[in-house]
Amino acid sequence: MVITKESAARDTTLPSGIRMRYYEAGQAGATPVVLLHGSGPGATGWSNFSGNIGAIAAAGFHVIAPDMPGWGDSDAQATKDMDHDTALVEFLDTLGLPSAALVGNSMGAHTAIRFATLHPERITHLVTMGASLGRGPASLFGAGDGPSEGLKVLVRAYKDASPENMKALVEIMTYDKERFATPELTRARSEAALARPDHLKNYVEGLAHGAPIPVRVDRDKIPGIQAPTLLIHGKDDRVLHYEISLWLLANIPHSRLVLLNRCGHWAMIEHAAEFNRLVTDFLSHN
Repeated sequence: MVITKESAARDTTLPSGIRMRYYEAGQAGATPVVLLHGSGPGATGWSNFSGNIGAIAAAGFHVIAPDMPGWGDSDAQATKDMDHDTALVEFLDTLGLPSAALVGNSMGAHTAIRFATLHPERITHLVTMGASLGRGPASLFGAGDGPSEGLKVLVRAYKDASPENMKALVEIMTYDKERFATPELTRARSEAALARPDHLKNYVEGLAHGAPIPVRVDRDKIPGIQAPTLLIHGKDDRVLHYEISLWLLANIPHSRLVLLNRCGHWAMIEHAAEFNRLVTDFLSHN
């Protein structure tokens, strides 16, 4: 199923007054699947999942990929005011969805995990790719409690979203940099980020407040997640180590892990066809 950005784009306003952009495909009334993007500069529901939306919709699902507040074409929001859980509840309510499968990459995975601990009745399936859990054991922080190699590059690209810094970002997010860090992609990503200087400014200022996730999941609640869970992680992820997903596997009862070799932080982009098969099969049979 071929879906264009223009044909899939929608806008809605949450009860809190926040305007959100989202991308939609598939039949209304089919099982809803919400795709949650990561936190990088220029990240949107479309830029993260353009290679997945059509395939998942073609498998019979109602696919929705929002730009979270503070990203893409959604309203700007200061980090200190962010609560992605509340925004996601309002978003589902606005679309009239009592529950949905949540599929999240990085920051989006963290949002989905926290949502599963707080609203178990509203999540049918949990799928994570390159999951983030914040500071502490099994976290994105390693020796010396400093940010990972990939996160250093990400922050640098937020401070200066030039094509050169975007090239470095795409290279560290993927295993096959020759294939994915093309001049076209890095230029497009740079232009998308620079088009919203308010988002860039809020992120940099928000680093002191825990950007991009100021409200983090309570890890003690993770073993209580009952939703069928699929964990996907790249063995070569230089942003968030795959040991995070090993920790989740050990702590979420109904979970299984797919560890992909020759894969970085963007499994849904680097291994799109396999990712689409994994997700649609999992949603169909669990």
